[in-house]
Amino acid sequence: MRHDIVMPQMGESITNGTITKWHKQPGDMVEIDETLLEISTDKVESEIPSPIAGKVVEVIYPEGDTIDVGILIAVIDDDANATVGGSAPAASAPASTEAPAAASSAPAAGSERMDVVMPQMGESITNGTITKWHKQPGDMVEIDETLLEISTDKVESEIPSPVAGRVEEVLFAEGETIDVGIKIASIEQNLDVPFGASAGAAPAANASAAPATQAASAPAQNTTAQNSGERRFYTPLVKALANKHGVALSELANISGSGAGGRVNKADFMNFLNNRGSAPAAATSAPRAAAPSAPAAPVKSSVPAFSSTDRVEIVPMDNMRKAIAKNMIASKMTSPHVNSIDETDMTNIFKFREGFKNEFKKQEGFSLTYTHFILYALVQALKEFPIVNASIDGDNIVYKKDINLGCAVAVPGNGLVVPVIKGADNLNIRGIARKLDELVQKARARKLTMDDMSGGTYTFTNNGSFGILAATPVILQPQLGIFCVGTMKKRPIVTEDDAIAIRQMMYATHTYDHRLIDGEVGSKFLRHVINTLQTTDWSQLF
Repeated sequence: MRHDIVMPQMGESITNGTITKWHKQPGDMVEIDETLLEISTDKVESEIPSPIAGKVVEVIYPEGDTIDVGILIAVIDDDANATVGGSAPAASAPASTEAPAAASSAPAAGSERMDVVMPQMGESITNGTITKWHKQPGDMVEIDETLLEISTDKVESEIPSPVAGRVEEVLFAEGETIDVGIKIASIEQNLDVPFGASAGAAPAANASAAPATQAASAPAQNTTAQNSGERRFYTPLVKALANKHGVALSELANISGSGAGGRVNKADFMNFLNNRGSAPAAATSAPRAAAPSAPAAPVKSSVPAFSSTDRVEIVPMDNMRKAIAKNMIASKMTSPHVNSIDETDMTNIFKFREGFKNEFKKQEGFSLTYTHFILYALVQALKEFPIVNASIDGDNIVYKKDINLGCAVAVPGNGLVVPVIKGADNLNIRGIARKLDELVQKARARKLTMDDMSGGTYTFTNNGSFGILAATPVILQPQLGIFCVGTMKKRPIVTEDDAIAIRQMMYATHTYDHRLIDGEVGSKFLRHVINTLQTTDWSQLF
């Protein structure tokens, strides 16, 4: 049985994804949950697992293509003997992008075809980029076996197969960015149905009634439209090309398709166009599917980055870095950033930690860090100042009832990720420490999911590990603030009794959105955090 693989939805606001790498090509076998491809979005780069076991029979889009969520990108057949319906697409041009016609895609009786869509990886994520396919059309896949990898600027994730079977179709290539909810693949769960096998031709009268713009996942009535005159089905890419070049639907029906079941792919269309003549046909009134949205062009400086005489090496940004660059600019354009900076005396925490850290590690299995104390203090301040935990929606203030604390984590070779401690206001300091350690371990193992990365209401970042005294970070939209600390250093301090003492001092920065948070509230919030750090009897909390 054939299964369509579609571009999964990597987050609520993610609308497309870029296929960065196919791990499987047509003819390859794939296991369930085995990585099928990798995708990236402006939020994450993820490995997408195969939802079924089987043979990859078709890969629709090449690496580098950006595909809308829900668009068919590949086909997997759970029959290991299934016929491969098309060669893997070259990186320079997508292969067949049309959804299967009825005779080749309709599941047989007793079988079931599972459409795989671009998953929603987070609350604000609208698309995802396929970074690697672990399965290709024709490959077998087991349930929960990695099907593909997807990415955003927040996380790289392996996507498991929801079913066991054979990869019937892969609709998008590695590197393409696809919108959430768009079909990216299909998986056939019936081992008895070979890829490309006819489900039985329906009468022409019935076939002619099928709408020309029926969804890719719906079965057509016949695959011999050019002979009988009934309508055929075309992918969004082919329809977009036809619209661009003024090719009528009636002309498309005359193109002999080389894809599975006689489908018309991009190469077929371009060959037709080259032999067609210069005068375009009248545009058809039939509706056409919209082409996948292209990623936004990067903002270019009016000053050249280099001159023709400079010795330079040009290296393209990866998807995650491009997304980060875009998001940082967007945040600065959205929020007027204000920074309140003060110093805090960490001596009491330093002494407590030195005397308790060995016992803590024996009890918990991981180290007690200064971050645990700071996160606890932030939660107390966010409870006291709920407006800092809010966000802006048009002219409305959205007060968040939960405190979901994001914590920036540096991951070697993968930049910076921000996993979120959900419901931090319901945790004591040990609970916060345990949850943070769990997320850090997942980040280092590249196992963070978009759920781990989404839903944050406020963010903490620690530049002290880099030896920096202070920094002014950028707010993560749609949050209203971010808290940053520098390194802790011994400094001479004048005490209240005018004595000079050597204390463990640390600078702290509260960066906030001046649209909603005034200087008074922003500064009081910072002082609340500092007072908690300096005056708490930590021995009573562990």
